Amino acid sequence: MIFAVAGAPAWAQMTPEGLWRSIDDKSGQPKAEIRIAAQPAGLVGTIERSLQPSHEPLCIQCSDERKNQPKLGMEVIRGAKKAQDKDVWEGGKILDPENGREYSLRLTPIEEGKKLEVRGSFGPFGRTQTWLRVQ
Repeated sequence: MIFAVAGAPAWAQMTPEGLWRSIDDKSGQPKAEIRIAAQPAGLVGTIERSLQPSHEPLCIQCSDERKNQPKLGMEVIRGAKKAQDKDVWEGGKILDPENGREYSLRLTPIEEGKKLEVRGSFGPFGRTQTWLRVQ
């Protein structure tokens, strides 16, 4: 019983749930803080805080109900679910609010849950970002 209690905090960190700092691909600087939470339909990630000045505060190029909506508070991750027997969440979508495009999503906690590999892909093309957990 003591082992289960002692191991619980480490296990709890091996999940995408929590607050994450995204890093800008071009500048390498922190871009935003995204809160990822579990919902019945899968994980949902919402922009909680912008860390860079944005030239456009609205998602002008979005094509769904998020079109012309504020980026702050916007759901950018939807529907990812845990893969069976792996610490990977997939099957959802991630939105890039800068260009309005949605990509297939894979989330993989790494380094004992201190970092999150966020992979967005479209067909054979994609990119992976590493987000940092906000304590």
